[in-house]
Amino acid sequence: MEKKEEGIRQALMLAVQLVWDMGWIIAIPAVAFGFGGAYVDRTLGTSPVFILLGLALALVLSFLGVKRKLKEILEKRF
Repeated sequence: MEKKEEGIRQALMLAVQLVWDMGWIIAIPAVAFGFGGAYVDRTLGTSPVFILLGLALALVLSFLGVKRKLKEILEKRF
């Protein structure tokens, strides 16, 4: 019974780690490229072009980061 509880506890810790890391993996590119795009738009006088490009790039980078992190955690677990 104790081995089962330890497995559940370990799985819970991996889930918490994944959620915590996903927050940073998603937030940092979104903020950096969002503000960067806003700065470039303001400087060049182009409306939301670079904000949208920055957010699209942040989306791609976040997807790749989450995919890499999931793969890392799944390899650890199984």
